[in-house]
Amino acid sequence: MFRKLLFPVVLLLSAGFSLFLPGCKPREEELQTSGALAFSADTVKFDTVFTNLRTVTKRLWVYNRNPRGVNVDLIGLDRPATSAYTLLINGDLKQTATNLFIRGEDSLLVLVRAKLPDNGQNGAPKDYVLEEKLNFRTNGQDQHVLLRSFGQNIYLHDDVPLACNAVWTNDRPHVLYNSVVVPVGCTLRIKPGTRVYAHAGAALIVRGTLLVNSPADYAPGTAATDTVKATNTDIVRFSGDRSGEAQYATAPGQWTGIVLHASSRGNIIRYAQIQNATVGVLLYNPDNLSPRPDVLLQNAVIRYISGYAVSFAGSKSTLDLGAGVLSVAGKATMENTLFSDCYEYAVLGIGGGEYALNYCTIANYPATTSVRSTASLTFTNVAADGKTKNAGLTLSLKNSIVWGSIRDELFLDNYDDYSAGVSIQNTMLATERYAATANAPGTPGLAQPSLNNLIGTYSYNYPSFKSISTGPSSDYRLKADSPGLDRATQKAAPLLLRDLLNLPRDANRPALGAYHTTK
Repeated sequence: MFRKLLFPVVLLLSAGFSLFLPGCKPREEELQTSGALAFSADTVKFDTVFTNLRTVTKRLWVYNRNPRGVNVDLIGLDRPATSAYTLLINGDLKQTATNLFIRGEDSLLVLVRAKLPDNGQNGAPKDYVLEEKLNFRTNGQDQHVLLRSFGQNIYLHDDVPLACNAVWTNDRPHVLYNSVVVPVGCTLRIKPGTRVYAHAGAALIVRGTLLVNSPADYAPGTAATDTVKATNTDIVRFSGDRSGEAQYATAPGQWTGIVLHASSRGNIIRYAQIQNATVGVLLYNPDNLSPRPDVLLQNAVIRYISGYAVSFAGSKSTLDLGAGVLSVAGKATMENTLFSDCYEYAVLGIGGGEYALNYCTIANYPATTSVRSTASLTFTNVAADGKTKNAGLTLSLKNSIVWGSIRDELFLDNYDDYSAGVSIQNTMLATERYAATANAPGTPGLAQPSLNNLIGTYSYNYPSFKSISTGPSSDYRLKADSPGLDRATQKAAPLLLRDLLNLPRDANRPALGAYHTTK
């Protein structure tokens, strides 16, 4: 009987005591009045920041390594009202935060972005370093993390038509935002050594004329040692505005590219490098108007190109495909030009057009070779609508190398419609489709002896390039054992007296491709 009465009494006493005893918190939620914070880095760095443009977002983790919670009295910048830095503290956009509780052995996240003010747009160009402290006060202790940006002032071209007959110089970088337009009847002249960086989705649209390192602006020497190397300061460079970051240096599809409208005439691109785009150069003439938009590419390098299913900074490319040169019924002349690491096409001609390649090297080995399924050189007289056949397609391919990671690097769609306008001579070509010694319906026989082509049994490096790798360490000059050397009696006119590096080409024993030298 006693035991039966004991249990209700204990239950009542427990309930009564619970009214007077404090609740028990987990240890990590208990507040301690000593101890400091730890950080994932002592400095948050932003490298090569262009003035007036927002940077990428960097993360700073703030750790409470103590077993119990701490109250962070203050998180704030030195100059919160005028700072070039923007903070997102624990999900809240604010420059200063107070009384933030961090549980024991827990953390909070601070996101940091920068937008540096111009440091001399109207004066002499210069680089500079902008530093500011991000301050933390916890339990009477002050701690700091340094925010540091290495900035450079720029010429910003943001969704505007350019002044007629504009000239871009190399005193500071030019950055493209959105669409930058060269108006009809006007010229954009880009001087030696100019650097052009394009933001995600940006395009340089030329309705007039584009002159890049034109002969009037740049004439390299003619001595045997006057080499124009890849590091030459006179080369004009087009790239994505994040190409300075290792993960984006060789990434394609970061910007749209150079677009030559149907009204564009007389374009020249010399001693230039175009990379990281959806298309290197797009000639857009969907109505097959005459005269065609045209471009002369000389001593140029076009690389890291792709448009297929490309997404960058949250925006998908508006094109389904990418090419080093993509021509919709345009006219493209290419000399001493290297196309490399294009994920789809090196040159794609749609809806007819006029194409000439002489002493060019197509070395199409993108980093992800498994994605490639299209021939590097592809031509069709079918218009962009996929139905209409346009009259007229001419192709001259001479003294060149066309090789890559797939077996057929040339495709001539509806060849019989324009066969009279096709001439392929003295070229090293990866092809099984056109490897016969005689023509057949719809299929030229490019191994005919009179054409002097090298149609080798496919291997990954039949041309014997010096180095094939993913990225800028590739070297597409020929090794001493290459079958493309010493083409004395096979050469096809016209001979180009100097190669991609501006070195003399032996008129009696010229090598195939853009590079004459093996050294």
